Amino acid sequence: MYIIFLGAPGAGKGTQAAAVAQKLRSAYIASGDLFRQALEQGTDLGIQARAYMEKGQLVPDEITTRMVLEKIAAPEGEAGAILDGFPRNLEQAEALDKALAGKNRGIDKVVYIKVPEKERQRRLGERWVCRHCQAVYSAKKSPPGRNGKCDRCGGELYQRPDDTAETVQKRLEVYFAQTAPLIDYYTRKGRLLEVDGEGSVDEVTGRIEAALHEGAFVTG
Repeated sequence: MYIIFLGAPGAGKGTQAAAVAQKLRSAYIASGDLFRQALEQGTDLGIQARAYMEKGQLVPDEITTRMVLEKIAAPEGEAGAILDGFPRNLEQAEALDKALAGKNRGIDKVVYIKVPEKERQRRLGERWVCRHCQAVYSAKKSPPGRNGKCDRCGGELYQRPDDTAETVQKRLEVYFAQTAPLIDYYTRKGRLLEVDGEGSVDEVTGRIEAALHEGAFVTG
């Protein structure tokens, strides 16, 4: 199965996408992780993406699409994948549909996680990420056992440049202008599953699993 996760910054789509990928034993492909890895490795794509990411802007379609489609075409993506952060706009969605159609495949479901703006902003302000394994922590709700260190691998925790107060509002503006139209796109295709993203991680995961099982819209 190929499943896309959508949601505004702070909706928790990364956490939920990773959890569902583990349960389904599917490849987890997060465009944000791919970009950060490229930055750390100093690849050409990483260098090109840096200026956009640090300003809270979306990386140009041609860079994003090439990186993600290469990952899908790799052996681990052949049997299906959970996509987090891609597609971000209609052009990317159409490129993805075309690439999968060339293999007689397509997107099975699109999970849209809805969270009120106030809650999204709170989550972003409290979020810390491990530089090594990309584990996510909340300074108040799920802090690490050791200050500044990841519980899983001991890696250094940091706040992403695009999670700071200066860039959060810009990210939200970009999201609603370019990504929100995907909700209509996948609704017309009969693929969208709408899920309430408030509550604990386990509660939201349960709603998503129920939505995927039922194949119907879920709002709470």
